[in-house]
Amino acid sequence: MSGDLREPTVQVIDDDVTVRRGISLLLGEAGIAAYGYASALDFLDSAHEVGPGCIITALRMPEIDGFELMTQLKARGVRTPVIMISGYGDVPMAVQAMRAGAQNFIEKPLNGPRLLAAVRDAINSDARATRDPVAEQGVSGLLTMLTPREADVLHGVVAGKANKLIARELGISPRTVEAHRAGVMAKTGASSVPALVRLALSAGV
Repeated sequence: MSGDLREPTVQVIDDDVTVRRGISLLLGEAGIAAYGYASALDFLDSAHEVGPGCIITALRMPEIDGFELMTQLKARGVRTPVIMISGYGDVPMAVQAMRAGAQNFIEKPLNGPRLLAAVRDAINSDARATRDPVAEQGVSGLLTMLTPREADVLHGVVAGKANKLIARELGISPRTVEAHRAGVMAKTGASSVPALVRLALSAGV
């Protein structure tokens, strides 16, 4: 996509027509063009034509789910940022999505402002990657600011472990785990757990 001067667009993939229309309307009101697809198969037929922007895909869909879609996109060399949405979200599922390569993971019912912020972040990320493939390196420096205990908690989060399990393994309370996780997010500037996981993975954690 290097040198692609087309305006960013968002590809919305969800078998629920109400969700597709709602997202397209939200983005349209924000001045962002969106195109809807009823299935991953429909989208893959034209994936090679995707320009700058991002992809929003449901996790659970007939035939090909969100995880398989990301696998096929990678195989085709499509590196457009992916935002995964699901009505069955939790921290382990979000971590799994980030490990699979998603830019973000958002639970349904969708929060309009949060989704719009995630889309803009993904579009900006795509633009940075297009200009400079190593533009997002250097985040490891942020992680050096963490205390040893915060680092332990971060590793637990990236592994997809629930707070109670992290607490049990570290011999601390779940409330203390939450406090350390909040400290990690404050130091790294991560606005959500998916964003924190993405940052940590890019730093090699």
